[in-house]
Amino acid sequence: MSAGRGTDAAATPSPPPAAGHAVQVGDDLPQRIIESVDAEKMKTMAALLGDPNTIHWDVDDVRRLGLGDRPVNQGPNNMGYVIDMLADWAGGPANFRRVKVRFLGNVFAEDRLVAGGKVTGVRPGSGGRLVDCDVWLARNGTEAVLAGTATVLLPD
Repeated sequence: MSAGRGTDAAATPSPPPAAGHAVQVGDDLPQRIIESVDAEKMKTMAALLGDPNTIHWDVDDVRRLGLGDRPVNQGPNNMGYVIDMLADWAGGPANFRRVKVRFLGNVFAEDRLVAGGKVTGVRPGSGGRLVDCDVWLARNGTEAVLAGTATVLLPD
């Protein structure tokens, strides 16, 4: 688990699809569950990233800005949940060919998140199958806060 990424409920990552396993359009990627985003880890990540934005640790500033009453998680951390989910399934980040995401909403301390995806295309590639996916991060598994696409190589 990476710093600032909350508590990961999955005890072990899902193994990548075995060579020759039929990955098909419409297949769901194994979800990664983050039971609760940790406010203290947000503060640590803000320091590590050199991020001076106080919404990541100062609840008074979050309230003053009308963003609620919980610190806001950093965007790179939110993307990291999706990257971790995808890397677990694809056999590591070395198999990434393209990842493109868009931030749709804020993630707050104590939010429960689900990172997931769906296969949208499969085609031959050099050394394996190129698999296109829609990927997302959702609060409580329903409210999208990040969405995008990815292409990974699943080796033969």
